[in-house]
Amino acid sequence: MRVSMTPTAPQHLPGDIDVEIGPRRPGAVYQNVSGAFEVLALITDPVRAAQMLKRGSARWALVVRDVLRADGQPFVIGSVWTTSDYLVRPAKRSPAFEAAA
Repeated sequence: MRVSMTPTAPQHLPGDIDVEIGPRRPGAVYQNVSGAFEVLALITDPVRAAQMLKRGSARWALVVRDVLRADGQPFVIGSVWTTSDYLVRPAKRSPAFEAAA
């Protein structure tokens, strides 16, 4: 799978999408029962997210890699943040987010 690593993260996300994504922004590391994942990109363009996930109803997507696997390759997910997920390392602040803060 070829994944473009150009993140598309607007400064403000609609509330429901922000809740679904949770604290997963580029640079964040989170863990759940499936593994520990570094967020490489946040895709918020619904058309691009739908293409990447092969799911017409997608509004966003994340490109992540499993940091517990030595051969961890980037892959795309669209799963929502749940109580089973927890943040290991917060996202790196980007200049766009710093300007908005």
